[in-house]
Amino acid sequence: MNEKRIARYSLDSPPPSRTDWERLRAMSDEEVEANALSDPDNPPATPEQLAGAAVVTPEDREQVPVSLRLDPDVIDFFKAQGCGYQSRINAVLRDYVQGQRQGKRA
Repeated sequence: MNEKRIARYSLDSPPPSRTDWERLRAMSDEEVEANALSDPDNPPATPEQLAGAAVVTPEDREQVPVSLRLDPDVIDFFKAQGCGYQSRINAVLRDYVQGQRQGKRA
């Protein structure tokens, strides 16, 4: 591995922000909203999407380490969303399990 390309961060020394905070603070709410609406890659959530959203929080439970084979495109999708991809995969699986359990009760 190339040591020059390895970046190490901690809670005490997070990575530097790439956001231009001064530019953002100078913008009006209308400008921020217009910019968000014009971004085809990340449109704002609709009220319908927000109505179906659920807050997922970690619980105090022991997790079991497993070795799992997943398709490369599935892993790439979750990794592209940034750090915590394994927790997101767990949240998706947990949501599926809860949905299946609720479906069997109905």
